Amino acid sequence: MKKDIALRSYLLESAPTMTEEWYESLDKKSSEGVYTSNDPDVIQRLKAQNYEFHLYISNVFIEDEKSFFESFNTWLNKVAKDQQHLRTPIQSIIKEFMNVRKQYCEYIRRFAELHDDITQHHLDVWNEKVIRVFDIIILKFITEAQEYASNRLRSQQEMIHELSSPVIVIKKDVALLPLVGDIDTARAKMILESTLKQCAEKQIAHLYIDLSGVVMIDTMVAHELFQLINALDLIGVKSILSGIRPELATTAMQLGLNFEHIRIKSNLAQALEDDSKIVIASSTH
Repeated sequence: MKKDIALRSYLLESAPTMTEEWYESLDKKSSEGVYTSNDPDVIQRLKAQNYEFHLYISNVFIEDEKSFFESFNTWLNKVAKDQQHLRTPIQSIIKEFMNVRKQYCEYIRRFAELHDDITQHHLDVWNEKVIRVFDIIILKFITEAQEYASNRLRSQQEMIHELSSPVIVIKKDVALLPLVGDIDTARAKMILESTLKQCAEKQIAHLYIDLSGVVMIDTMVAHELFQLINALDLIGVKSILSGIRPELATTAMQLGLNFEHIRIKSNLAQALEDDSKIVIASSTH
């Protein structure tokens, strides 16, 4: 245990040097992302992250693996979400983890040369621990970075879908939902969820749903559209459809969907003009 503590102290003392050596060893021509930046702030941040890594990793020689990772995960999560690292190819990051692992094995060898009582058994145990821990770190980093990137992409996609189906308030509790482009089943479900949420938040009572900009629609999407109308009705929002193309009308009829309780106008201009009087009249009673 004393030798483990001594090794940890040696590595902590060497940490600033190790960081500088590692940064100088970077092949800035063939590397990518954060490792090639000329921005002084980015370089300083990168070095600080590497130095902090050494402060954590040196504890692996005096702690059990579970305790070590409970602490180390703080660094791992922070760097995995770092914007500069997110813009860096994962293979370049793995390469640098491997370079630092090699550096640790070299510093362990140097430490052994300074102490006559260090046996080959000690070296084998320490090197095996370094290799195992770095393998786990690499796997954890990849998993964390991919999960964060996936969550961010999912959020961006949801935002795009929401922006592609905006509920536009015309006046007071009257709003417009203009649908444009192709609508597949996934987008149709997103429109349903987004529209219900927006109508509830904006306290909408009358919603014009304009379909004149929809290029193509299949049976599943037509079904989702009627699901939306029914769901809106359940939360007290009256829907008015406009711009229904012949293809949609044919699809709806084939599905046996009932238009009886749905107000329909040939185009949006007519819907806004004809229904404005109805909306105003209903609001005065």
